[in-house]
Amino acid sequence: MSISDQLHQSEKFENLERIEREGLIDWVDKNMGGRVLRIWRQRRWRPVWHVDVEIDGAVRGLVFKGFRVWPIIPYSMQHEINMINVLKAHDVPVANVHGLCEFPPSIAMDRVGEARDAGMVLQSIEEGSKISDTRWQASLSYMDILARMHSIPPAEFVKAGIKMPETPAEIALNHFEGFYQMMLDADINDPFMDFCRNWFYRNVPEHRTKVTYVTGDCGQFLAEGKDIKITIDHEIGHLGDPMHDLACYRGRHPVEDMGDLKALYKRYEEATGDKVDIDAIGYHTAVFMALAYLGPLFGVDQTMAGGDWAESTVQSAFVGRRCAEGMAEIMGVTLDKSITLPDPHPHPIEEAGLRKLICDMKKIPTSELFPEWQRDLLVAVPEYMINQFRYGHWVEQQDLDDVETLLGQRPANRVEADVALRDFIAKAGPEHDEALIKLFYRRMLRWCHSIVGPDAPANHLVLLEMEPLDNLR
Repeated sequence: MSISDQLHQSEKFENLERIEREGLIDWVDKNMGGRVLRIWRQRRWRPVWHVDVEIDGAVRGLVFKGFRVWPIIPYSMQHEINMINVLKAHDVPVANVHGLCEFPPSIAMDRVGEARDAGMVLQSIEEGSKISDTRWQASLSYMDILARMHSIPPAEFVKAGIKMPETPAEIALNHFEGFYQMMLDADINDPFMDFCRNWFYRNVPEHRTKVTYVTGDCGQFLAEGKDIKITIDHEIGHLGDPMHDLACYRGRHPVEDMGDLKALYKRYEEATGDKVDIDAIGYHTAVFMALAYLGPLFGVDQTMAGGDWAESTVQSAFVGRRCAEGMAEIMGVTLDKSITLPDPHPHPIEEAGLRKLICDMKKIPTSELFPEWQRDLLVAVPEYMINQFRYGHWVEQQDLDDVETLLGQRPANRVEADVALRDFIAKAGPEHDEALIKLFYRRMLRWCHSIVGPDAPANHLVLLEMEPLDNLR
């Protein structure tokens, strides 16, 4: 039976988590000869289990890093292991890998270091994200490690199965292309991504010809105090422009507080001896945000058990807006940021039903197999939908107004609008870039405001903009 079949069949059981735990226990017994003492799952984008194992009388900490509930990256788990092996061979601190667990599909590694910010929008809204003094010192040290990763000969990664990009366009976008092809294969209709792809190719930094290993989601490490123990999350490692890694910092901050970006870039310059290319960082920030927007699209229509649906929808609005802002900044386009939500459209029956659902869901008992944070993921769905009932019609009508202004005809609904926009974008030249950036920015901004509601402060995390490029020069 395939992994996919096992995952789907497991939904027939009352408790998916129990079945997954049985798989972990079985793998530890067969491959390490240990006795599992405790298993607890982490709140992360991908399934992650911490496991305490007794081997020969000593307790050992393991972590099983699983594959996402639905595919959202064009890389296998073996790819991640291959990246770790190359990095380890060049003295980059990485986790010790014990092997692949077939079910639940995951990589078994030694567990080291302290817990870290998960970098999730809803969690940051709930709990805040503030970098500690010791985390900041470790982040500066990470720049030295990043310089070491970027100095590894690309041929070493080619041996591990990565394609070597040749042209400036391939260097900039070979990673993005894998995700975009997944979108096409999944028959996802998203005109914003079509536009982004066209814009990216029209604006490739032709002078950027250096190729290095790129983590793809930079700044991920575990530390004890200020001492970095391992770098983590190499599942989307690839060959490309090293400025993409530095752009990750700008894209992720402040959902995850990354500290003083300019100071981090200066430390990288000191470690590499190379001048940071701020304009290339601006370009790759837009690419990075497009990738962060693409990922959640694969899960919105999924009904398979697990995942974080509300996080996916909120992230799409948040990072989509920041992606449009990044492109506008490069082009010098002035964006209209004024949004005033209308009075909420009354939906008394629908809202009453959602509030009843929220109330009852919050009373569902939690346990070791079903912790409170997993219950909160379920509650977040109807909580999100309340504001969509209140403002969703207004958001759609405003969007249709913008589409009508651009195309000269008014689609009947958002679905028809997206089809018409894709047809238009397929033929549009650069003379339409400014109008399209403004249209998509307003679409995403209205979506963000519909999420946070009329009383949200201007510095609400979902509304925060990226640090301007000129502040980083």
